[in-house]
Amino acid sequence: MPESTSSDSFQPKPLIVSGAATYPGLDDWRSLPIAQQPSWAATDEYHAATAELSSLPPLVFAGEVDVLRERLAAAARGEAFLLQGGDCAETFDGATADKISARVRTILQMAVVLTYGASLPVIKMGRMAGQFAKPRSSNDETRDGVTLPAYRGDMVNGYDFSPESRRHDPSRLVRAYHTSASTLNLIRAFTQGGFADLRLVHHWNQGFMANPAHSRYESTAREIDRAVKFMEACGADFEALKRVEFFASHEALLLDYERALTRIDSRTGLPYDTSGHFLWIGERTRDLDSAHVDFLSRVRNPIGVKLGPTSTADDALALIDKLDPQREPGRLTFITRMGAGNIREKLPSLVEKVTDSGAQVLWVTDPMHGNTVTSPNGYKTRNFDDVIDEVRGFFEVHNSLGTFPGGLHVEMTGDDVAECLGGADPIDQDAFLEGYESVCDPRLNHMQSLEMAFLVAGALSKS
Repeated sequence: MPESTSSDSFQPKPLIVSGAATYPGLDDWRSLPIAQQPSWAATDEYHAATAELSSLPPLVFAGEVDVLRERLAAAARGEAFLLQGGDCAETFDGATADKISARVRTILQMAVVLTYGASLPVIKMGRMAGQFAKPRSSNDETRDGVTLPAYRGDMVNGYDFSPESRRHDPSRLVRAYHTSASTLNLIRAFTQGGFADLRLVHHWNQGFMANPAHSRYESTAREIDRAVKFMEACGADFEALKRVEFFASHEALLLDYERALTRIDSRTGLPYDTSGHFLWIGERTRDLDSAHVDFLSRVRNPIGVKLGPTSTADDALALIDKLDPQREPGRLTFITRMGAGNIREKLPSLVEKVTDSGAQVLWVTDPMHGNTVTSPNGYKTRNFDDVIDEVRGFFEVHNSLGTFPGGLHVEMTGDDVAECLGGADPIDQDAFLEGYESVCDPRLNHMQSLEMAFLVAGALSKS
């Protein structure tokens, strides 16, 4: 979480916490088309869950959200780089201290490498403490002639294939809140209590280099080692470097949850969605006249929008007009997810026309979602080489246009799973039989994530 001891520290003032947190237009989304929602509306359980959420304390503070907006504005100007990573879909059972610390640790390790490569501050953001719901291509799933509701994430229903598990249960909204609160509590402790010490994080990366498969990155690792030793020799204030800012983000998919956690800031009288610092709208829910776009246009959080290969420049410009009418740097991030085969063809016209419009958005690449395939043995997977190729294409396009490639959005874990094929120490499909753990989309494992960081650092050093 953002530091309270640095020169740009802040003291967030209390929010007015009210179940009737009203603001003009804040509920207009309820009369608009809405996609990817559970079937629990108007039940007694639903009303009880949303009423309870409306009375609970905010998960994040308005002041923290404002700091993130400033950081993202710097990235939009080419003065910082965003690293956003975490699980495709968090689970309640996975919210353990070990798994949370492993994800945070991996993001911190990646950030050290990227900071060196970019010679810029890296904004560290987790897909954490709220990423409990996922859009699905079908409402139902059929196995052996039995059809049940599709798994939509732990905030909606369970993964086990049974009628009880797959029922859309609104009490899970409250459980998601409490799981997010405990996750944020651990993240604050890790990032403010010495776990993030630069020297410790660098030592972890030396463990990565111990694998001969990663010898190609030895020169970069050696340069980072010299830089850290130089800082120590110069008497750098490592007390300050023991703490880092760390922000939480998720897809704002379930608007009942997001609306219930929206509070009116007592300083400004403006609405903030206090479920997370940064919220994004997915490829399936970004229709201009949809409920998701309308609701998020009315909260003060920085907002992201996923743009796939069918996105047009007109789509992007209309989204800017709706979500960022004041053209406020740091307000809007476009997260492109084109696929390795499309990125070099589809992205240039979007970037050119948005840039020509005068809008200062932050451009981030999501190289995961456009590169999903099925392995010969039936697992949903991604090829590491395809993922990296989309990143390279993203940098090539921005470098050719003179714009800034401002961030990386990646589905990853701190665990040694086997879900994505390839890497320097390659994962093959046979490893899926024992190491595939994701309940939704395949993630890069710990080593693949660090390898990506070294490769992206090389691209950043040339930008």
